[in-house]
Amino acid sequence: MNAPESETGLSADHIELLHAPALDMSADALLRDLTHYFGRTLGRRTISKQQPYVYQALTYAVRDRLMERWNRTNIAVERADMRRTCYMSLEFLMGRLLTNSLISLDLKGPAVEALNRLGLRLEDVAEREHDAGLGNGGLGRLAACFLDSCATLQLPVIGYGIRYQYGMFHQRIENGYQVEEPDPWLRVEFPWEIERIELSQTVRFGGHSEAYADHEGKQRRRWVHTHDVLAIPYDVPIPGYRNDVVNTLRLWSAAATDEFDLDEFNAGDYADAVAAKNEAENITMVLYPNAATESGQELRLRQQYFLVSASLQDIMRDWRQRHGDDYSGFAEKLCVQLNDTHPALAVPELMRLLMDHCYLSWNEAWEITSQTMAYTNHTLLPEALEQWPVAMFETLLPRLLEIIYEINARFIQEISAQWPGDNARIERMSLISPGPHKMVRMAYLSIVGSFSINGVAQLHSYLLQKGLFQDFAELWPERFNNKTNGVTPRRWLAACNPGLSDLISSQIGTEWTTDLPQLAGLAEVAEDPDFQQRWRNVRAENKQRLAKLIETRTGLTISPAMLFDVQVKRIHEYKRQLLNLLHAVYLYDRNQRGQHDAQLPRAIIIGGKAAPGYVMAKNIIKAINNVAKVINSDRRLHDKLRLIFLPDYNVSAMEVICTAADLSEQISTAGKEASGTGNMKFMMNGAITIGTLDGANVEIREAVGDENFFLFGLTVEQIEAQRATYNPQEIIASDADFARVISLLESGHFNRFEPGVFDSILHAIRDPHDPWMTAADFRSFIDAQERVAKSYSQRDLWTAMSIRNTAASGTFSTDRTIKNYNDDIWRLDTVTPLAP
Repeated sequence: MNAPESETGLSADHIELLHAPALDMSADALLRDLTHYFGRTLGRRTISKQQPYVYQALTYAVRDRLMERWNRTNIAVERADMRRTCYMSLEFLMGRLLTNSLISLDLKGPAVEALNRLGLRLEDVAEREHDAGLGNGGLGRLAACFLDSCATLQLPVIGYGIRYQYGMFHQRIENGYQVEEPDPWLRVEFPWEIERIELSQTVRFGGHSEAYADHEGKQRRRWVHTHDVLAIPYDVPIPGYRNDVVNTLRLWSAAATDEFDLDEFNAGDYADAVAAKNEAENITMVLYPNAATESGQELRLRQQYFLVSASLQDIMRDWRQRHGDDYSGFAEKLCVQLNDTHPALAVPELMRLLMDHCYLSWNEAWEITSQTMAYTNHTLLPEALEQWPVAMFETLLPRLLEIIYEINARFIQEISAQWPGDNARIERMSLISPGPHKMVRMAYLSIVGSFSINGVAQLHSYLLQKGLFQDFAELWPERFNNKTNGVTPRRWLAACNPGLSDLISSQIGTEWTTDLPQLAGLAEVAEDPDFQQRWRNVRAENKQRLAKLIETRTGLTISPAMLFDVQVKRIHEYKRQLLNLLHAVYLYDRNQRGQHDAQLPRAIIIGGKAAPGYVMAKNIIKAINNVAKVINSDRRLHDKLRLIFLPDYNVSAMEVICTAADLSEQISTAGKEASGTGNMKFMMNGAITIGTLDGANVEIREAVGDENFFLFGLTVEQIEAQRATYNPQEIIASDADFARVISLLESGHFNRFEPGVFDSILHAIRDPHDPWMTAADFRSFIDAQERVAKSYSQRDLWTAMSIRNTAASGTFSTDRTIKNYNDDIWRLDTVTPLAP
């Protein structure tokens, strides 16, 4: 029985401290709390902007104000027993959190004032924050944007991820090559997190599955003789924009169930004494271990299961606390959104928990599971759809493999009933791939176990249903839908581009930060001379800031007067940084031959990291740097052409880059990019896109109009039509410019003392089986770039195009994306935090 409530309405054994006075939001109060933490918590007495301690103290003061709103939000959700979504992702690329939190709490002004009294600038203090190493690229950054919009829209959503000790590696360039260095981002305290050790869960690996009879004589299965790992949660507050809602990102850290074997330690066997501890902690040691080796694959699989098992056990713990052992309303109260295939094991794991621990029948458990899971696909590349060896499952996750086989057997029966005798279809759709080395197809597992499957752009979703997942779409057409991606305007315009944000607000008011379509009002002043000049002034300051960042990281100087031609994203063949490089060589060749007509000063800026095991991507980085060295060493070109490879690209760098880019390179092979979100960040900040009809480029062009977008390249249909007869040798030979570019690359001009360095790249361009068809789009790309040069030389025209791009970016907010998710999939009510 619950303890009686006191006169204040609080339970005698569970007292909610809700009635403490709300914290003051003034600069005086913020300064008082900052100095308290600086001296009494951190034990410091001397302030210096070169030290991280003022940042930490300010963060503690801001976190206090988040904390009271966090508690009031959680209690409101719990008291109302609200339906919730659990967003499960292997990545959350959060970036720096201080400035975003200040803006969300409307505390930026007081923080600036408080720091000014100490002789400090907020910009300098914020620079002391390390980027949290919790993600790699677009997938993780999208997840972070989603959390921001969920809180801003007052939706009860919790994110589940992994607290990696070492995040995405630091990238250093040595002799043109990428060198990976560890990113020990947790070496300095991460003051935003709260350890919740009382909510730890135990995750199992190894052992075996056995049958037994329960007390009623029913046959059941259990997983025994396992090697267990402890999952410890760390919670990070996710504030909504000025609405007092604070949601949660829960990150799991792995630890041994026992720290070490004391007997072995005392016997002098120190290595074996701590072996279990080290093995456990390896699970959350590094983001994306190299899967090129069997041990790397096993660690990736361990990570994925660790995430879903700890998260689902946490979900079940919360359910039992509120509903006991009645699971009949589970799917009505919970939705688990799987962000790509990484959390696919949530399907069999929830089945295991419901059957082996809650004692539900198969049918009962499947009804709940298949009505709880929803799956987002993020790739059109078949090779990117994860598959794991059955043999690895047998060793590592034997109970889950049993469940997967049973899911597959029942699924095959459903296929057979729909298409009797169609064995080819069964083979194509089976969750277990055929052949001597059987693999578990994780994307198929996600589809079969989910009530909703969505792509992330109109073209992507269409191609999923007509290509990659056509068999499944024919079986369950009602499950497939589209949710075009977006980005949060709070971080990607209001926070990262304060100059432009203030200019926009002076023209159309401030409500655009939560209602981005209001940016459409800028179109009315796109050709107004005064507004254009103020727009150019802001952009000039932003370009100067990027030029400073480039000089700091590379030692190279560029003039802000140049066209900033930018391509920053993960280095991958389908994204075609190689096509951009060919254009740089083309411009270099023309300059060397004195052909300056229709050219303009241009700085080509490329940034991104190659996966450690992706040899071709690393070769592309090397080639870019070799060509850049020759171009940038030619003094005659300093004011005409620069090629920059910006090392160690990350979220904080993108916050500077996207505000300063003139031209946004979105040049992937049509039909290969799922969506892209960098294209949206650039557009939102006034860059103009040069791109193919791929991913969200299609919708960007529709929104802004063809006259404000530089289109080039083959379409998806044209690529497929030409693939069988594709002859890059003939394309090169028939284009004198292209032939000169290839000749320069083959001549050794850019690799005089490194013979053979370009061989793999040249072979890829000439290969008739090149899946990216780089040569096919060369001429179209060059022609589009000449249109760019012509437009940029007309200052007022270019400025109007820039303004129109920002004006048309309203649909690419994650607020719109999340509303779509909620209307069609999640069906959540909004939460109103308790009053202070």
